[in-house]
Amino acid sequence: MQGAATEVDLLVAGAGAGGMATALVAALEGLAVVVCEKSAQVGGTTATSAGTVWIPANTQSERAGLPDSAREAEIYLQNLLGDSIPRDKVAAYLSTGPAAIDYFDARSEVRFLPAGRHPDYRELPGAAVSGRALSPMPFDGRLLGDDFTRVRPPMEEFLVLGGMMVGKADIARLVGRFRSAGNLAYSLRLLCRYLADRLAFPRGTRLLMGNALVARLFYSLRKQSVPLLFQAAIEEILRDDAGVVGARVRHGDRLLTVKLRKGVVLATGGFGRSPGLRSKLMPRDAANLSLSYEGNTGDGLMLGTRIGASIPSGHRTGAFWAPVSVTRRRDGSQGLFPHLVLDRAKPGLIAVNSAGRRFVNEACSYHDFVEAMFRTSTIPAHLICDSWFVRKYGLGNIYPGTRDLGKYERAGYIRCARSLGELAAKLSIDPAVFEETIARHNSFAAMGVDQDFGKGGAELNRFNGDPDNLPNPCIRAIEHPPYCALAVWPADLGMSAGLETDPDGRVLAASGAPIPGLYACGNDMASIFMGTYPGPGTTLGPALTFAYRIAMHAAGGSGATVGLRNRR
Repeated sequence: MQGAATEVDLLVAGAGAGGMATALVAALEGLAVVVCEKSAQVGGTTATSAGTVWIPANTQSERAGLPDSAREAEIYLQNLLGDSIPRDKVAAYLSTGPAAIDYFDARSEVRFLPAGRHPDYRELPGAAVSGRALSPMPFDGRLLGDDFTRVRPPMEEFLVLGGMMVGKADIARLVGRFRSAGNLAYSLRLLCRYLADRLAFPRGTRLLMGNALVARLFYSLRKQSVPLLFQAAIEEILRDDAGVVGARVRHGDRLLTVKLRKGVVLATGGFGRSPGLRSKLMPRDAANLSLSYEGNTGDGLMLGTRIGASIPSGHRTGAFWAPVSVTRRRDGSQGLFPHLVLDRAKPGLIAVNSAGRRFVNEACSYHDFVEAMFRTSTIPAHLICDSWFVRKYGLGNIYPGTRDLGKYERAGYIRCARSLGELAAKLSIDPAVFEETIARHNSFAAMGVDQDFGKGGAELNRFNGDPDNLPNPCIRAIEHPPYCALAVWPADLGMSAGLETDPDGRVLAASGAPIPGLYACGNDMASIFMGTYPGPGTTLGPALTFAYRIAMHAAGGSGATVGLRNRR
């Protein structure tokens, strides 16, 4: 984009997964496309995510011997959403998702692997234990050269040695590095790779999870020579009676007027960092904590509503949630550790409210855990365990194998005590109630059945538990002092509320009619799941699917399965 004015087919606002995927497909389909990213890096919230996508009946899992049924997925979503299900968009998602992933696999560097056994988050008719979750293939960041620094790094809390990414599959081998020659060799290979990386790069280049997905999208855009403007924000969308005709973009100290032949795509990451929109679209008792990128201030929603777009209601709590503990980083800033899968489901941990009582199945999904916090007014909740648990599994930002908890207690991260009564006093909880709660839990551990909340009874519980702990992989007595408590708070990790769209990602006005030339995807698009959380990859699956549909629609197709299958 040179000079004060230019003309392109499609202008994309935001370089997260949704925005980059839209731009990539549009470019592959022959459109002239430009991406505007208001920060200096790509990735947004996707860069710090697990990167999993939920795509029922995908080809990759079927080839791996994990077949799935789109019809069964539809039944599952019908049971999950009930009468609120947006049938047309859910049908579009289920019919197009596998084709979108196949398209990326065939025509770009965006590749996925079957996640294997990875259960849906609710045990309802149509739920699956495997076949729906895909993980991005690891990526060698060295392929980006100098552009590697343009990829937003993961959260500091998830980096080892100040800059090395570690996946779930790495943890056991790293923790048990001295237990076998194979584990030691594996750990040394990771360490040597990381040390070599640090000679030339600011962090490790072995990219996993969401960081790998972002890098693969970015690398693919570079290979297609798609212009990506950094520190460029759309200030205004220009519309006439026929629809969107242009936009004004602030790029550094220049204000560009861009004429648009096809339209603009809003993919700015949602409103997680907008106090005004949070107060309107989230529960009043939601803590002001967010796992979304700092620049996600609702730009897309505000741009859209200024020209008539609507934000529908009915999205439960307005966002997707995870419990987080508050950390203090090396530079003194506040960090957040999301308690997703590493501790809550493990045996020997419970969560209690301010009265010292359990309120939830601790092994449920992170979103359901926080919804229980809202439902019972348990903010914060406290995770309770003993020192044996911390050594075995870790706790939040405390690594497995840790024996000295003193520095974490002095930093205010956890509270510890030699007796349950002393810990209750530190939490301002009635000691008798607290001790009764622990005793009841320990009795469940002895019999292997949680009679209050069913911890360990669901596939998801057992998947994240410890299979070596019998008879219930999620329950063990809390009995080895010192005892520990860690406060957790609700934090959003993605948006459910957003701009209303049709199945092709076209933004709708209050009348229900599409606004010609205006599209939205990712967290700027109202989620098809209406505030429910069906399984791993609830935000990224739709982001990639509707990015594909948007680009195909803009290129003149139906937005469905045109493109790939017509080429084979």
